[in-house]
This record gives sequence, structure tokens and C-alpha cells, in this order.
Amino acid sequence: MYFPSAGGPSVVGEDLGVWAPADHQRIIAKLTVGLGVLYYREKAIHLEPLPETMLDDAKASLVPDLSLVDNESSETPIIIEICKTAGLKGDLRKVIELIDDGIYGIREGFIYNYHTCKWLRYRFGDGGLTTESSFSEILNLDLNSFL
Repeated sequence: MYFPSAGGPSVVGEDLGVWAPADHQRIIAKLTVGLGVLYYREKAIHLEPLPETMLDDAKASLVPDLSLVDNESSETPIIIEICKTAGLKGDLRKVIELIDDGIYGIREGFIYNYHTCKWLRYRFGDGGLTTESSFSEILNLDLNSFL
């Protein structure tokens, strides 16, 4: 079974298509670069930012727009989805399900709507309720600072 992400490949009939508008990819790039500098060069964060990476490389799995991976534990404590208003409900459902399932060790999930420039945060244990916030408690960092 194949589970496409909002920004990754998707199967339409037998054609393979990609939904990756420039605005969507630009936000992913800015977050990846900003967080990447903190991880690779400054060693200021312990999670590696990986764009469009499968959560389970042993089988087909969901693909968040950006995953922050703990390479020591092989878990993904933070995921980020980028959307426009039309895709918000689907991305919100995806983030809540991934966190509440508890399979990949995800503790914080963020959704950034690039049409409204608003962030939503969902944390493990939040019971389906989101907060309008771009602050990661795990990283002690405001993700919006990279945009």
C-alpha cells in the first residue's frame, strides 16, 4: 500500500504525479536550511532535519514534509507539514493520527499554512486539540524564525 504526502508523489490512475508548488517547497527549504545549520554546523540541536523522508524505511509509510530525526534512538520526535488553506484539514488529520498512534516516537507536530502565515502545533497527549504556535518545546526554538 502506498501513502503519499501532500507534497510528495501521488498515484492518479496509473500516472505518477507530484504536488510540489514553489511556495510549498520554498518553506520546506527555508526550514531545512535554518535547522540544518543548527544541527550540522553549530551542533546546537540534536535532531537532524530531513525533508520528504519516509517515517519507516522498511516499508511504505507516510512522508511528512519535514522530519526532525533522533539518529541515536531512530525516532522522529518532530514532524512539520506545509500547506495552503485547502490542504489544512488533511494535514492536521495526518499529524494528529501520526502522533496519537505513537508508532514513530513523534511528540510534536506542526502545520504551517503559507497562505495565512499561521502555525498550528499538536503535541502527544493534547487529545486532538491544537494550539496556534510555532514554538517547539523539544528544541526550545521558534520555528517561525526561519521564515
